[in-house]
Amino acid sequence: MEIGRGKSGRRAYSLDEIGLVPSRRTRDPEEVSIAWQIDAYRFELPVVVAPMDSVVSPATAIEIGRHGGLAPLDLEGLWTRYEDPTPLLEECASLSAEAATKRLQEIYTAPIQEDLIGRRIEEIRAAGVTTAVRLSPQRVVQYHKAVIDAGVDIFVIRGTTVSAEHVSGRAEPLNLKQFIYELDVPVIVGGCATHTAALHLMRTGAAGVLVGFGGGASHTTRNVLGVAVPMATAISDVAAARRDYMDESGGRYVHVIADGGMGTSGDIAKAIACGADAVMVGSPLARAAEAPGRGFHWGSEAHHPDLPRGRRVEFGTVGSLAQILHGPSSVADGSMNLMGALKRTMASTGYSDIKEFQRVEVVVSPVQS
Repeated sequence: MEIGRGKSGRRAYSLDEIGLVPSRRTRDPEEVSIAWQIDAYRFELPVVVAPMDSVVSPATAIEIGRHGGLAPLDLEGLWTRYEDPTPLLEECASLSAEAATKRLQEIYTAPIQEDLIGRRIEEIRAAGVTTAVRLSPQRVVQYHKAVIDAGVDIFVIRGTTVSAEHVSGRAEPLNLKQFIYELDVPVIVGGCATHTAALHLMRTGAAGVLVGFGGGASHTTRNVLGVAVPMATAISDVAAARRDYMDESGGRYVHVIADGGMGTSGDIAKAIACGADAVMVGSPLARAAEAPGRGFHWGSEAHHPDLPRGRRVEFGTVGSLAQILHGPSSVADGSMNLMGALKRTMASTGYSDIKEFQRVEVVVSPVQS
């Protein structure tokens, strides 16, 4: 559509602007499966927790794993910079809104300690859950050997925008295709938001691709950089890239993980309906009593030393991780019993598993005020 005489743009849709249409049958929610599998790893919940210090600690990574989800630990966060970051996490939760960004920048200037990388991974592995960690593309080359040596199961390379081809005249950029080929573990990489970018990332050999620019409620990328692609359209475009890559590669399936803007159980259902195999969530679980952020939520963008693109957000605490994931819910806003709600959505629309549910009819629906 025409924006002005010199520029046109495609209409894109957010998750708030679409609705799901029931089919001719319904099912019993208890007979619905929401399990998914990436490489050799099966998960009972289609949930990958956003690798943010306010949500994921070694303890919460273990607990999420025991509930059937996956929680990558941020290896550029406080858990690899400090022997015991608990006092600093308490301080982060006590800061005023005006002081938060500057103090976060100061706290995160401490160097990453390579020996802590191995110790944190070993702590999670010892609990018997699938172990995943996150690094930004800029840090992968420096720390990946410590990660692999520690025996990680899944490697997440996550940035605001990640491409298979980064052009730089200052330094040798990360060659994702070569890097992923040489690793012996499945890699999830992103974010991206277009068919072309996703297709290029899939060709690197990634097992999964993150859709979106992450951060959700704590992100200010749209305000700072002007970069934004509504999630319903982004997920649908990347799901189409997955289909095209399957044809191109002779049947290799790359998982699509929606990353950002999953604030309620309805958002999760609509993201999967648009083609996601799983969702990366942060803010819903930041409300858990066990969350390290103590009711506050922030990501790595919030403490960028030069150009912060996120903020610390206060959500408060609504219940335990178990209640938020599995209920029972004491509120009617979609912030608790996320997985029970997803099962009920799938049952109400007549689908028995995630792959079937991706075929549900979707309509464009005006945002309700």
